[in-house]
Amino acid sequence: MEIVVCLKPVPDAETRARPLPDGTRFDPEGVKFVLAGYDESAVEQALLLKEAIPGSAVHAISLGARSRTDEVLRAAIALGCDSATAIEASPAAFEDPIAVAAGLRAAIEGLPHDLVLLGKQSGDEEEGLVPGALGELLGLPHFGFVVDLRWDATSQRLRFGRSTEAGEESWEAPLPCVIGLQQAWNDPRTAKLPAILKSRRAPIATVRAPTGPPEGPTSEPARFELPPPRTGAKMIEYRTPAEAATKLVRILSEEAKVFP
Repeated sequence: MEIVVCLKPVPDAETRARPLPDGTRFDPEGVKFVLAGYDESAVEQALLLKEAIPGSAVHAISLGARSRTDEVLRAAIALGCDSATAIEASPAAFEDPIAVAAGLRAAIEGLPHDLVLLGKQSGDEEEGLVPGALGELLGLPHFGFVVDLRWDATSQRLRFGRSTEAGEESWEAPLPCVIGLQQAWNDPRTAKLPAILKSRRAPIATVRAPTGPPEGPTSEPARFELPPPRTGAKMIEYRTPAEAATKLVRILSEEAKVFP
C-alpha cells in the first residue's frame, strides 16, 4: 500500500501568541513550529498500516515555509516515514483551506497514493476543512473523524469507525481514498536518537504549488486578536480543604451573588 500522510506545522502550545502590527494575522517571528497533534496520529496510523501490510511505504508531505516544513518532515522521517516532500507556496496559500488543499493535490498527484491520511483538523485554526476539500480536488471519496482504521486483506477494503455526536459509526471503503484521522490504534511513538540524527541528512524533495487563486471561493483572515486579559481573580488563603470550601461558598454567595 502506498500511503501519503499530510502534515501541518503549527505553533508550539507554549508559544506566546501576538498579532502583526496591522492586526490581521498571527506574527510567526521567533515562534517554534511543531507537528500538529492530529497529524501525529496520522503519522502513527500510517506507520501501523505499513507494518501490518508487507511492501507498504509512507510518504510525508507538508505545505508552508521551508523553515517550518523541513522540521516536521524530518520528524516524520525519524519516526519511520520513507520519504518526504516540501510544497512551496505563496504565504497567502497557507491561510485558506482550499488553497492548502490545492497545494497538497499538486504534490499528491505526482506520487503513488492508495491512501491519503491527514489529521481531522489542525492544532491552530482547527477548521477541519482540508481533508474534505482535498478529497474533492483529487476526485476521491473522503471520510473525516475516523478512528480504528484497519485494512481487511480479505475484502481488500479499509474498515474504520467514525466518532459523531450520534454515536460510533462503522464504515468500510475501497482504495484509493482520503481519510481525516481522529485517532490511531495507539498513542504516537517517540523517535529514537539514531533515527533523529539520520533524519537530519535525509533528502527532502520540493514541488511548487500552483500559482494564482485555486478553483472556487476562498477566504482570507480579517483580524487576529488575543482575548482580553482576565481580571478580578481572588486568591483564597486556607489551611485545610474544608476551610477553602467554606470560604469559597461565602465569596460566591455574598460577593459574587451566584447563590440566592
